[in-house]
Amino acid sequence: MTGGADERASAREAPKTKTRAQPERQPCEPVAPMKVLTQVAIIGGGPSGLLLSQLLHNAGIDTVILERQSRVHVLSRIRAGVLEQGLVALMEEAGVGDRVRTEGLLHDGTILAYDNDQFRIDFSAHVDQPVVVYGQTEVTRDLYASLDARAGRIFHGVEDVTLHDLDSDAPFVAFSHEGQEKRLDCEFVAGCDGFHGVSRKAIPPSVRREYEKVYPFGWLGLLSETPPVHEELIYANSERGFALCSMRSPTLSRYYVQCNLDETAESWSDDAFWDELRRRLPDAYSECLQTGPSVEKSIAPLRSFVCEPMQWGRLFLCGDAAHIVPPTGAKGLNSAASDVHYLNQGLRAWYSEGDREAIARYSERALARVWKVERFSWWMTSLLHRFPDQSEFDLKMQRAELAFLREDSAAQEALARNYVGLPY
Repeated sequence: MTGGADERASAREAPKTKTRAQPERQPCEPVAPMKVLTQVAIIGGGPSGLLLSQLLHNAGIDTVILERQSRVHVLSRIRAGVLEQGLVALMEEAGVGDRVRTEGLLHDGTILAYDNDQFRIDFSAHVDQPVVVYGQTEVTRDLYASLDARAGRIFHGVEDVTLHDLDSDAPFVAFSHEGQEKRLDCEFVAGCDGFHGVSRKAIPPSVRREYEKVYPFGWLGLLSETPPVHEELIYANSERGFALCSMRSPTLSRYYVQCNLDETAESWSDDAFWDELRRRLPDAYSECLQTGPSVEKSIAPLRSFVCEPMQWGRLFLCGDAAHIVPPTGAKGLNSAASDVHYLNQGLRAWYSEGDREAIARYSERALARVWKVERFSWWMTSLLHRFPDQSEFDLKMQRAELAFLREDSAAQEALARNYVGLPY
């Protein structure tokens, strides 16, 4: 009893606690993506995207570039080094032509070899125009320097890029950068993001048509700090397979041998590569070949590929995003440059004159040249490589084609005209 009385007294003396109504917990609201505005969004920060950005900047057209890789990675890519005069002219128009004109190596011809013999295609005699040997890495370096000088906008290391409302007047690009979701509002999108990029896939499958030929071999390439075996490029057709002797400078050489697709670069020692290269060259070159440790060694597959159309709505494809060529004939970067030329013309006409025709005909104009470049690269590849299913008849036809080319001036002129670059 006493205990119960004490508990009641204690309860009476205890202060009363007021209970406050707790606010309802609201679900976390998503953070709106940071917005970026521009006129032309460029997907891909390789040489074609950088060149387009520079040309448009010179016309007062604003761009933003989105690149998946770091700048260091982009500049470490080992790529082709033979430039057509059309690309050199575009670099000069963009204001980045000083180094290519002073440091580039002018080549007035090239060597074709077969059956331990050789002949030269004279570009000067046939078309009065050289090519310029200047590495793609150096082209990219020049364009980056110009981008930095003008404080151009580029995002490196972007992820989760998606293209939206391309068939409207207000497309936009969503992406993440440094852990932050961002949105790039624009008026046009230039897809310069390569064969594996997102741009081509943004064209609906019902609209997009793709043409492809995959070759049953690859190129094993080796870069070495050695003098080139010859002052001009040598394309060799050998019974052991194709070989190419190229260079980046008087002290930096780039060599290739045809190989099987199931091989790896690691399975080839430097000594094995040099031995195989010697076997595929005429004696005149194999005996004076200077060898050394490889700086870089890799295997590249070969394919011919074209996507039609190269535009849909406000999206325009450039370079490898729309087409691939086998490297025989050195047309990869050069064909991308012609796309940049047509797209630059179209966008300039749109913004300066309100002229819609050039931009509407971009795909038509670009593809007309692309297919001719595809034909030449396919022809050079077919002429110089060994295919696993070639019959004795096929090999005789290859030799006859090379013999005709050696003897016929008109055939040499056709090769030279395509090699130095068809007009835009």
